[in-house]
Amino acid sequence: MQELVNKLMTEAGLTEAESYDAIRIIKDFAKSKFPIFGGAIDKLFDKYGPKDQEEDPLG
Repeated sequence: MQELVNKLMTEAGLTEAESYDAIRIIKDFAKSKFPIFGGAIDKLFDKYGPKDQEEDPLG
């Protein structure tokens, strides 16, 4: 996930917080469009999300 955050920061000019917000928005959008895959989408983002933070910034 950090690779994607870094890419958003360098290529889109987003801050780290904005990058996490963008990823969360994409995650929520994908879950709304493909609700049958909601659990798989959560697992994908959880698997590649930050492990060193107490609270998951992607919610």
